[in-house]
Amino acid sequence: MYHHVKKLMYTVQVDDPDPRFGSMLLEQFGGANGELAAALQYSVQGLNCEEAAVKDMLMDIGTEELSHLEVIGALARAHLKPLKEKGEAAEQDPLIAVVGGGGISLNNSQGNPWTADYLKVSGQLEVDLRSNMAAEARAKITYERLINFTDDPGSKDALKFLMTREITHLKAFGAALESLEKGPLEIGNMPIDEKWVNKYFNDSTGSGELGDDYEGPWNTGGDWEVVDNPAFNGSK
Repeated sequence: MYHHVKKLMYTVQVDDPDPRFGSMLLEQFGGANGELAAALQYSVQGLNCEEAAVKDMLMDIGTEELSHLEVIGALARAHLKPLKEKGEAAEQDPLIAVVGGGGISLNNSQGNPWTADYLKVSGQLEVDLRSNMAAEARAKITYERLINFTDDPGSKDALKFLMTREITHLKAFGAALESLEKGPLEIGNMPIDEKWVNKYFNDSTGSGELGDDYEGPWNTGGDWEVVDNPAFNGSK
């Protein structure tokens, strides 16, 4: 069961409302890497999870993301408040001012509606945990960029809190993945074809305006075998 406590997880203080910045903040409210998407993704994964301990973690973090949604929603609403007034402020974002009444809605920063297509739920635990780690990394970068677009101290403080919690969750998901004791190529249950797994196809070849061929740990050392120009030599 869920229980709402009438207190934000992190206090929001906005001294200089900026409607344009408020529109940017909606990316973390109703966007692809936002808090609603995270809350539902982890919670649905948790409902599907057969591992009791990992299920508990997914539900914990999914629930915390709802608290983050409340924080980012309060922050966005404070910045969008001038859009409730007549005049130039409302003209900065007619969509929010007219359709949303100057408040928050389940749209991203471009006004596109939230969609369940944002959610990555495979039902395979090691896959879902990797998806979650990538989601937290993307959200962390989004918060970094948002912080760079405001000079309001209270907004920066709240965003830094949310940004930091993304790393906390990334650590938790990473630890849960390690606890499964699966190698990086152990995805699912079917064995892979050893004939093909170590072949690196050099499909972007030569030197030119777009760069040169390079070597790195992704194609040299260990069991790697480089196959040059596979499209031309009929490799199959």
